[in-house]
Amino acid sequence: MNFKLRQLEAFRAVAQTGSITRAAQQLGISQPAASRLLADFSASVEFPLFVREGGSMRPTPESRYMLAEINRVFEGLAHLEDLRHNLKDRTAGHLRIACLPGFATSHLPKVLTAFLKDRPGVTVTLEPDRPERILEWIVGQQYDCALTDGFSGHPATESTDIPIRTVCILPPGHPLAERSEITPHDLRGEKIIHSRRDSPFYRRLAQAFTDCEVELTSWIEVRQFTTACTIVAEGQGAAVLSALDAEQYRDRGLVIRPFAPRITHRLSLLRPVTGSLSPLVLDFLETFTASLAPFIDHGEGERPTSRAR
Repeated sequence: MNFKLRQLEAFRAVAQTGSITRAAQQLGISQPAASRLLADFSASVEFPLFVREGGSMRPTPESRYMLAEINRVFEGLAHLEDLRHNLKDRTAGHLRIACLPGFATSHLPKVLTAFLKDRPGVTVTLEPDRPERILEWIVGQQYDCALTDGFSGHPATESTDIPIRTVCILPPGHPLAERSEITPHDLRGEKIIHSRRDSPFYRRLAQAFTDCEVELTSWIEVRQFTTACTIVAEGQGAAVLSALDAEQYRDRGLVIRPFAPRITHRLSLLRPVTGSLSPLVLDFLETFTASLAPFIDHGEGERPTSRAR
């Protein structure tokens, strides 16, 4: 059977009003047009739709059963319209975000909470992993966007690089807390917790020590800055790392001081080149970028930059 939506509307209107005349008025059509819609629908279902009782049209038992299902159809259509409206206004949809493990437990949850507050219809998949795996996901379009570092470019991605200020963190009560700025000379002999030796950030840090003719006393090599923050907060070692990560641990008593010479930690926001980028994803990336404003290094030549294929 090939039902038309207008026929279902006419059937439901007559069932609600008990009159073809009132149903036609409700639908904004003529009475003959309403009668025709009802007759065509009755011919399609092949059973009587109404009986007359005391001047009103009452649904037959079969019609009452069908009416319940038809009401569900219109409820579904109303939901579909709400969904269309929400998607248009960017208050519904699904975000797939890949990120470094440190982000999944520090800065990102706060940003997501604020972002979702006015978007009750938006759901999120958040997947933390190492940079190599994150790149595979973006290239394969398995995720809408990603937050990573040490990214050197890929033809299947577009990215925005954001330079984050670098700070030195020290345990609570450390003698160097009296200094307004920490240099490699100040850290001479300190046990340093640092990122992996093959990371671009470590190479910049090691070069800063070399330029100052100071030996970097390597103690613990970590993949994530948050690990270094936890160790230093426990009273051991020192680290030079992203101000963004350090700030998440300020309430644990970390001593946080600017580091000189200036080096930056480059954070990259990735998305696939192919496929359409939804307004919801763009909104999230703009929101996340705005959340980084207090931590961006605004030195000469150190501003967010975009890279396309």
